[in-house]
Amino acid sequence: MVSEAPPFWWGRADWKAWSLWPISQVYGRIAGRRMARTRRPSVPVPVFCVGNFTVGGAGKTPTALAIARAAKARGLKPGFLSRGYGGTLDVTTLVDPHHHRADAVGDEPLLLVREAMTVISRRRYEGAQRLVSEGADLIIMDDGFQSARLTIDFALVVVDAMRGIGNGHLVPAGPVRAPLREQMRQMSAMLKVGSGSAADSLVRQTARAGKAVHVASLVPRPDPQIAGKRLFAFAGIADPQKFYRTVRSMGGEIVASRDFPDHHHFAEDELLDLINDAGRQGLTLVTTAKDAVRLAGHHDAAEALLKRLTVVEVDMLFDDPQAPGRMIDEAIGRCRARRLRNG
Repeated sequence: MVSEAPPFWWGRADWKAWSLWPISQVYGRIAGRRMARTRRPSVPVPVFCVGNFTVGGAGKTPTALAIARAAKARGLKPGFLSRGYGGTLDVTTLVDPHHHRADAVGDEPLLLVREAMTVISRRRYEGAQRLVSEGADLIIMDDGFQSARLTIDFALVVVDAMRGIGNGHLVPAGPVRAPLREQMRQMSAMLKVGSGSAADSLVRQTARAGKAVHVASLVPRPDPQIAGKRLFAFAGIADPQKFYRTVRSMGGEIVASRDFPDHHHFAEDELLDLINDAGRQGLTLVTTAKDAVRLAGHHDAAEALLKRLTVVEVDMLFDDPQAPGRMIDEAIGRCRARRLRNG
């Protein structure tokens, strides 16, 4: 899977997109056939998948965290299943936040494990079995919607209202991971995040298909270190501009900013540059929780930067607070029906 989304994916389709169109059609046929035809193994507990149509961030991890909180409020014991993208471990592993660093298990699992037990595994079924053995009675997959490696009882597809599906083309001509028709067929519901019109056509298609559309917003937690302050913001996420908009919405003045690739592991000189550049201008350093966990457990410049850093924490808040619970109930019901069918 392509890990870095080039800028031309997110505008109108241009000559670059059309020149790659023949390759994307081949990719799409393979991805669509895999989604439609692969026989998926199953586990005896409900599997709730939080995915998206495209490469790049749309708010999957905050959504997964919100679903876990709703599950715990219902008396369930959720467990997260992640591929551990960006980490080096290739064996199924129960994440220990006191032992593992982001370079081993990936940054997103270190965010997830703050809310519920988390397993990383390149082999989804093996990871799901490990969660069941650890006592999980609901598995929440962070991504993996298109992988076709585990039976999913409920698939919630997250769409950013500002970016939508970009130019609408399949990888590598655009950000779409598999043919949209097949993805729409297999999803259970859509979650539109934020304000904007880029997802409106997808919302209409979803409604015509008779599937639910939910609405939510990423809401930052108040922080007195940001409002009214002059800031140096940096981010190594799929859409840094979304983070900068969030900081400004909190009342911060971004005087300088620096973008890094998604899941970027910072080099010592990069960290020293951030510290020195912010210090020369008298600016407060601010970044995302996802970037901060990639610094944790390291020494020297990373440790020094963490001490100076203000971290923006965000929560996914549904317009309908009861929606996560209803989706969990639906996943449980589908799991029961699946187990009855399979004897």
